[in-house]
Amino acid sequence: MEKEIRNSKILVTGGAGFIGSNLIEALLKQENQVVCLDNFSTGKSGNIEVFRSNPNFRFHEGDIRNLADCRNAVEGVQYVLHQAALGSVPRSVKDPITSNAVNIDGFLNMLVASRDAGVKRFVYASSSSIYGDHPGLPKIEAETGNPLSPYAITKKVNELYAGVFARLYGMEVVGLRYFNVFGKRQDPEGEYAAVIPRFVKSLIRHERPGIFGNGEQSRDFTFIENVIHANQAAALAQGENVVDQAYNIAFGERITLNQLYSYLREYLSEFDPAIATIEPEYMAERPGDIPHSLASIEKARTNLGYDPQFSVKEGLKLAIRWYWDNLRIR
Repeated sequence: MEKEIRNSKILVTGGAGFIGSNLIEALLKQENQVVCLDNFSTGKSGNIEVFRSNPNFRFHEGDIRNLADCRNAVEGVQYVLHQAALGSVPRSVKDPITSNAVNIDGFLNMLVASRDAGVKRFVYASSSSIYGDHPGLPKIEAETGNPLSPYAITKKVNELYAGVFARLYGMEVVGLRYFNVFGKRQDPEGEYAAVIPRFVKSLIRHERPGIFGNGEQSRDFTFIENVIHANQAAALAQGENVVDQAYNIAFGERITLNQLYSYLREYLSEFDPAIATIEPEYMAERPGDIPHSLASIEKARTNLGYDPQFSVKEGLKLAIRWYWDNLRIR
């Protein structure tokens, strides 16, 4: 199976964000024309600054809640990699209305604009939060539970809308249920920061990171390079059962937050030995969080040719240098 998009025109929504900017970087290296749509609500202008001098890059500042912005961005595009969303379970618990507007209304706008523009394939970011309170491990795509947060509901609705557009209008749509993605450019700031950059920032500052709960909750952390590979595989894969499907995108192994903390402390202490003595601070559990997460990636392997190359430890070792160079000056 082909695994790299080349010589194509691609729209990356949310392209100024963590995942989107990494996708753009890879796609430009592969001689594609890339359009970025972002409104900087959570994305950072600094994430795309390096691309602005590239003649194959075009930035469109706009909001997916505005259908006209979506139509302008998708014009002439062959593939859409839809990453734009308001992430974070706690954010959605605090403000479900805005999460709904961006993640559902915005998603529907992008589907409509892509349908009308005749886009070849629409690949979108779903989430492991889809599995809700289903107790089974590993998580299998066909078995989901009740959503535990407004964010999870928005991602469930995305998958329902994608299926309807596939069946009604013949669109080629593929959903990717990301499991705890990490890597360079992931924002450590704010109350909704992801756990890995948040831990790293605290350790670099010789502060005690906070762990919600007892730290024994587990996650299938997924390095950004695996996600870049998955998006391209999803855009290019051919076969009877490829489209109108959602796939787990992970490495297929889990570690606890306590184990994660130990790895980060070990790797960062190579740069600063004092970090080795810092202990975490345990805090009350957060509402809406899933206790354990582990993905079966067999469906993605079989249908998409997804073949993740980076375990969490390998990914952390590669990411630590970027974290050290960038987070210690903040």
